Amino acid sequence: MRQMSNRKKMFLIPLFILAAAGGILLFGWFVMLLWNAVLVPAAGASALTLWQGLGLLVLSRILVGGFGGGKGRRGGPWKGKWANMNPEEKMQFRNEWKQRCGNGPFSSGKAGETTAEAAQ
Repeated sequence: MRQMSNRKKMFLIPLFILAAAGGILLFGWFVMLLWNAVLVPAAGASALTLWQGLGLLVLSRILVGGFGGGKGRRGGPWKGKWANMNPEEKMQFRNEWKQRCGNGPFSSGKAGETTAEAAQ
């Protein structure tokens, strides 16, 4: 593998820093434009400046995404347990939860009652 010369590195590092700063400013400008184009006429909100757009972008990142970089636990503690269950255990698990909670949020019956039983 070829190594990059020091001269080239010294040129690319500031270039990447400028590109990242430009990208952040571009996203902030885009947020500002969207806010001013949609919310000002529709809801009577006050117009945003570029710095307020950047602040809104950072605030939304904190509230929605956090700063973890996507390392969250997808599936929670049940993911590993579910993967290790055989089909009979999965069916038993489903049946136990149907008895506890019903058939789902759109079932018309009481908890533990199937839709066919609720219709009668």
